Amino acid sequence: MDFSEELPKKEGKSSYHCDVCQKTFSLENSLSNHKCIHGKEKQYNCDICGKSFSRKDHLRTHKRLHTGERPYTCNICGNSFSAASHLNSHKRTHTGEKPHHCDICGKSFARSDSLTCHIRVHTGEKPYQCNTCGESFSERGNLAKHNYIHTGEKSYCCDVCGKSFFQKVHLNSHVRIHTGEKPYHCDICGASFTATDKVTKHKRTHTGEKPYPCDICGKSFSVVSRLTKHKRIHTGEKPYNCDICGELFSYTSQLIVHRRRIHTSEKPYHCDICGKSFIDGSSLTVHRRIHTGEKPYPCDICGISFSQRRQLMVHKGRIHTGEKPYYCNHCGRSFTSRKSLAAHKQSHKDEK
Repeated sequence: MDFSEELPKKEGKSSYHCDVCQKTFSLENSLSNHKCIHGKEKQYNCDICGKSFSRKDHLRTHKRLHTGERPYTCNICGNSFSAASHLNSHKRTHTGEKPHHCDICGKSFARSDSLTCHIRVHTGEKPYQCNTCGESFSERGNLAKHNYIHTGEKSYCCDVCGKSFFQKVHLNSHVRIHTGEKPYHCDICGASFTATDKVTKHKRTHTGEKPYPCDICGKSFSVVSRLTKHKRIHTGEKPYNCDICGELFSYTSQLIVHRRRIHTSEKPYHCDICGKSFIDGSSLTVHRRIHTGEKPYPCDICGISFSQRRQLMVHKGRIHTGEKPYYCNHCGRSFTSRKSLAAHKQSHKDEK
C-alpha cells in the first residue's frame, strides 16, 4: 500500500485524517507514523492471547493488559496507566485541554479516538458488526460490550460485594463506591465522580447538551447508552431474562435489581457513615447526599438546587409552570406536592 501521496488536511486548524480507518491526528507526522501500520505485516504475536501487532512497542504495551503493569503515573491524582499516551490523554481531564475538533459541529475532544467516534454521530457510520445477531455499532468498545450479552462472561469480580463486570475498567470504577474515592471533579459545580466518563455525562446536566437523537421519534439523549436503551421502547426488545422466574427485561440493571428485590433480598451497597444498605449503587449515591448536603442539580430559572435530578424536574414542572397535580378530596384545592397536600389535609382534621 502506497502512503506517499499528499496527506489529507482540513482548512484552518490542522487536523489530519487516516483514509483507511478514519482516525484523526493533530500532527501530520503522527498521521504518517500511524498509516504505516496499515501497510505492515503484523509479525509480533502475544504469547498469551495470540493477538498480533505490526510494531514491537505496541506488543509491549498490549502485554501489560495481561500483567497488570502500569508504569506511567499521573502526578496530580496518582492514577496509573499502561502506556504513556494513555497518561497524556488522562492528564487532559485535569487541564481541560481538548485539542481535537469536529469540523462539522465544532465540538472539541481530549482524545483523537473520541473525535473519530463522535464524527460517526454525524455520518451514521457503524463499522463494527456483531457476527452473532448482526447488530452494528459505531465503536469497537460498544461491540465488545454487546458481545457479552451472548457470552454472559463477567471475568472481573469485586472482592468486597462479589459483583462481576465485563471489563476491568468498570470493576475499577465500581470499587471506588466501596472506598469512597472520587478523583474526578466537575469544574462547573465541583461535584466529584469515580470515573472520567461520569464527569463528561454529568456536565451535560449543566449545558443541556443531548447529542444522541432517536431516529424513530426524535427524542435526544445526553449519553449514547440511554439512546440504546430508549430504542427498546420502540422495538420491544427484552434481551435479559431472569434464570429463576423467567421474567424478561430490557436492561441488565432492571434484571439485577429484580433479582435482589424479589429473589435474594441482597443489599450489597453500604453507607460508610450510617451503615444503611441499598440494592444498587445509584440509591447509595443519592442517600449519601443526606450526609454531605450535596445538591448537584440547580434550577436554571430560580437557582434552587436539589440532590436528585428527579426532584429538579418535579420542581421545574410544578413551581415554574404552575402545575398542581395533588387534589384535596374534601375541598377540591390543589397542590404542587404530596407533602403540601398532606399538611393541608391536617387543617381539615383540626377543624373537626
